[in-house]
Amino acid sequence: MRNDNPIWSHVEKRAAEFTGLADRVFDTPELAYGEKQSCAAHTGMLRQQGFRVTENIAGIPTAVMGEAGQGGPVIAILGEYDALPGLSQQPGLAEPKQIADHGFGHGCGHNLLGAAAMSAATAVKDWLEEEGLPGTVRYYGCPAEEGGAAKTYMVRDGLFDDVDIAITWHPASFNAVDDMRSLANTRIDFTFHGKAAHAAGAPELGRSALDSVELMNVGVNYMREHMPDAARVHYAYLDAGGIGPNVVQAKATVRQLIRSPDLAGLALLVERVRNIAEGAALMSETKVTSKVFSAVSNLVGNRPLSEAMQAEFDALGPVPFDDQDIAFAKEIRKTMTREDIADTFIRLAMKPDYDKAMCDFVAPLDRPFMGGMGSTDVGDVSWAVPTVQARVATCAVGTALHSWQQTSQGKVPAAHKGMLHAAKVMAATARAALTKPELIAAAKSAHAEYLADSPYACPIPPETNPPIPAEEQPAAA
Repeated sequence: MRNDNPIWSHVEKRAAEFTGLADRVFDTPELAYGEKQSCAAHTGMLRQQGFRVTENIAGIPTAVMGEAGQGGPVIAILGEYDALPGLSQQPGLAEPKQIADHGFGHGCGHNLLGAAAMSAATAVKDWLEEEGLPGTVRYYGCPAEEGGAAKTYMVRDGLFDDVDIAITWHPASFNAVDDMRSLANTRIDFTFHGKAAHAAGAPELGRSALDSVELMNVGVNYMREHMPDAARVHYAYLDAGGIGPNVVQAKATVRQLIRSPDLAGLALLVERVRNIAEGAALMSETKVTSKVFSAVSNLVGNRPLSEAMQAEFDALGPVPFDDQDIAFAKEIRKTMTREDIADTFIRLAMKPDYDKAMCDFVAPLDRPFMGGMGSTDVGDVSWAVPTVQARVATCAVGTALHSWQQTSQGKVPAAHKGMLHAAKVMAATARAALTKPELIAAAKSAHAEYLADSPYACPIPPETNPPIPAEEQPAAA
């Protein structure tokens, strides 16, 4: 069902500009805090569209904000543009084929995410100008969502203090207003310091930092049996101590990624992991130091905003995919298992339809929660300001995020249709908020009620700065 909304036409008339932006970012995939070309593309587009631009926000060189309008409610629309390692993939192919060996790729669709968010912000700007209405719209170009927690630093620095509501979206294989559930998490680097020695000639003189890391991982693995079902802990070796097995490793570092459904549970789990690290150091007669790399909070839902977005999504209907889109989706699905395809429906509490290649419906707002959560730094924004998020189909049913299949579909016509559809949903939700003061009032009331019982505490320590690569640091004055 489609009931024309005057703001949709503002998205449509600039469609080519923003699909072009999405494709340019796809072609220059960059990792967290290194998104120089992607940020430059977004900054240039903001200026081209007439936004007032602020660069280097929160002291992050690859973060940017565009603002338009005057007075009235302040609406934030959040965009992202970081890629992932190891997901280089030729677009439009139904088989894995890297563009560059072990290269980067947009396996989470952030090339689409940022472009659609700016499209929505531009549509709101143009509509406000056309109607002569008060109101301010901001586009936040956010780097490093994949593990870098840039939005958490932005929240900590007060960049959302005067915002009334925040709106965002994420590419998906289905259409729905997000249920706003996610895991709070923190990434902590544990570095063990031992003593080097000849591993054969004098092993008794050495104290192995690598042994410490392995002991810690064993301890964390045993802890998994005794932590809440929804909690998660993962790890990666950052420094295994060198490539020489004949040298007792004097230094080794492991990154522990700790997740919990809420901040309070996260704090308890972090304490237990720290105790395990100390125990590992005690057993191996080494010393351990730790440093928080990043952290994000769990998402906080907002019922009034979710209801408003659902109404706009229902009025617009599902993404209008055509026969060619469906044909390519069917080719992609040949690379998937039945379990992959079923997962899309299970998440929506629906019976799997193995013949449905592209999502042709908008899921209801009230649906059972079927489990399965990731993490996002949108969580911290949702603690700072009432926030709502859409999931919009840009790929075949069953496509997993962080996969080569997702990257392959990131530049095809179906992806462009989905991102423009997302822009319309977000722009229409913003328009509803700007024309209905009671909606913003209800959203703020619900948000304040939640915070009254659960006050926000930033999960990143005040002494921790964004982990910006040295080569990306601004030059000293």
